[in-house]
Amino acid sequence: MGKNYESRYASSPAEVKQMNTAQLREAFLIEKVFAADQINWVHTHYDRYLTGGAMPVKGAMKLEVIDLLKADYFLERRELGMINVGGDGIVEADGVKYEIAFKEALYIGKGTKEVTFHSKDAANPAKFYLNSTPAHHTYPTKKVSKNEAEIVTLGALETSNHRTINKLLVNSVLETCQLQMGMTELKPGSVWNTMPAHTHDRRMEVYFYFEVPEAQSVCHFMGQPQETRHIWMQNEQAVISPPWSVHSGAGTSNYTFIWGMAGENLDYGDMDHCKINELR
Repeated sequence: MGKNYESRYASSPAEVKQMNTAQLREAFLIEKVFAADQINWVHTHYDRYLTGGAMPVKGAMKLEVIDLLKADYFLERRELGMINVGGDGIVEADGVKYEIAFKEALYIGKGTKEVTFHSKDAANPAKFYLNSTPAHHTYPTKKVSKNEAEIVTLGALETSNHRTINKLLVNSVLETCQLQMGMTELKPGSVWNTMPAHTHDRRMEVYFYFEVPEAQSVCHFMGQPQETRHIWMQNEQAVISPPWSVHSGAGTSNYTFIWGMAGENLDYGDMDHCKINELR
């Protein structure tokens, strides 16, 4: 059992324009989210967002504080959201157990001192995809299943972006300080996500791509609308999106992705849209 973390500084649009492929991937791509019996974290200075993965196999795993936080326990000044992208699991928060199945979410509020992760079957371990942000207030811990989510269907097969958006940990479903998380599932035959693209200077975002079929990939687009860049991504990888950047992607097959956001605005619809034929 162990924990690993790294911290990444924020980059300005001017810096990103000068980056080559390797530098772009080093700054924004999170290549390895999950490892057996490990909790991996990547911290970004964009809104001090933490992205991670917990994959308990041999036994229970405890959420331990990392030195970066300078706190007595992980959630002393933070909130935590998670979505299970693996086998059935159990999360215990201050003695209360929550069974979290595939594609179910759990929000844990500030001040929760002990959190442990369990898998029901070591041969099919749970994979808890984790997002954490600073918090100023304590809100109740709550599990949210897909049938409790706010669900929106957008796009069309004709434009290759027919998709279902599952708003799981958002302020229309439960109270949070600033963290919002949800999951978008693309229909067979559709490959484009978040198109038309947009930016929102009030929030940063992280995308986690999964259910990408073997030997297939997703091309994630970022950068300013008139100066875009791309990052090729594989299954179960994540990418950091700055507030000034578009965040969109196209795959060689349909797939699912989890979006997580933080910032000063909880309005999901707060977007500065970019016309498709004006992207550069």
